[in-house]
Amino acid sequence: MSALLVPSSSSPARPSRNGDGDRNRDVVLGPITARTYRAFLASPHGEALGAGFLQCPSWADVKEGWRAQLLGWGPDPEAGELTGVALVLLRQFPGTRKHFAYFPEGPVADWSDPDLDAWLTPLLEHLRRTGAFAVRIGPSPAHRRWSAARLKPLTGPGRRLGDVLASEVDPLGTAVAERLRARGWRRCGGGATGTDGGTGTGGGDAQPRHVFQVPLAGRTTEDLWSGLNQEWRRNVRRARKEGVEVVVGSAADLPEFCRLLALTERRDGFRLGRSLVYYERQYAALNAEEPGRMKLYLARHQGEILAAHTLITVGRRAWYQTGASADHRREVRPSNALQWRMLLDAHAGGADVYDMRGVPSTLDPAERAYGLLRWKLGTGGRVVETLGEWERPVGGSANHALHRAFQAYLKRR
Repeated sequence: MSALLVPSSSSPARPSRNGDGDRNRDVVLGPITARTYRAFLASPHGEALGAGFLQCPSWADVKEGWRAQLLGWGPDPEAGELTGVALVLLRQFPGTRKHFAYFPEGPVADWSDPDLDAWLTPLLEHLRRTGAFAVRIGPSPAHRRWSAARLKPLTGPGRRLGDVLASEVDPLGTAVAERLRARGWRRCGGGATGTDGGTGTGGGDAQPRHVFQVPLAGRTTEDLWSGLNQEWRRNVRRARKEGVEVVVGSAADLPEFCRLLALTERRDGFRLGRSLVYYERQYAALNAEEPGRMKLYLARHQGEILAAHTLITVGRRAWYQTGASADHRREVRPSNALQWRMLLDAHAGGADVYDMRGVPSTLDPAERAYGLLRWKLGTGGRVVETLGEWERPVGGSANHALHRAFQAYLKRR
């Protein structure tokens, strides 16, 4: 059963007025419709906040076993006067009426506002009144960035990203982390790389802590081509010479995508746990919200599909979500051809960044996981360490105890 968008019987929550809050406009928080939510994301202010696809209303229809609410805050949420929004997923703790509240890569908020309490306090109050015992969020600011040029010469036995001085440390990320700690939030997990849209219920991050991004804004296609390393350019040329054809598929091609994904999981030693039904539901939900939001790219050679990758676009951001390829004829480089076409299409569509999602934190070439990072480094982008996910109980000793019990329950599953 898909996540259900449920209304709340709670009245809109208002923050207490003290300290820095006195200089802010009145903020009201409450449930909003999907239409109002989407209109905000499409507005100049909403687009500037850079919402990810996991915070789109359609994601509620993708997840199973969760209920969902769409929340907004601002001067008048019901009238569409908003300054932020959030999709919250709610999972019930068995045997109770209490819920775990999860904001995957959200809320969609202005994290640069030093007065987080103006919207965070009413958000927590709303969740408490609706029966949440704990909440997990995924703030959007970055923490550190490493360029491909910085990382490639510094690989070695036992080395990890944290051993390399970052090319850039984001002061906003540092400030947000300090503000959250001061309010009782605790960062989840250690170095988990996460999944392609999982749910926050374990001890570590459910979403990737480290992602790989290729900046597109202000760059020409010639810039993107010169940004590829020599091996990538050679492989793209090889695919072209061998006659690899890249096309955009349809929902009818999802079974073949899933067949190739199963081969890829066995070959590369990972398990996403996503079924054909899951991808069919995701494809239908995202494209019903906005046609072309999710695309399936196929690489054909001699009439056979050798690789298939999914691309998701929201506003001025594009994500390479999941890739799959056959075990044979890899020498014609279908995956390189796919990525180059997807990169060009994201650029032509006006995206500012092409996000290749999670990468491992290892810089040790002897570790199997390093191969994924090495492949993405070849695009000339950068590794971005996000702030990760943060969690806290929602007030009261009973909820603290329930939170600990819930974590223990999940570890036993």
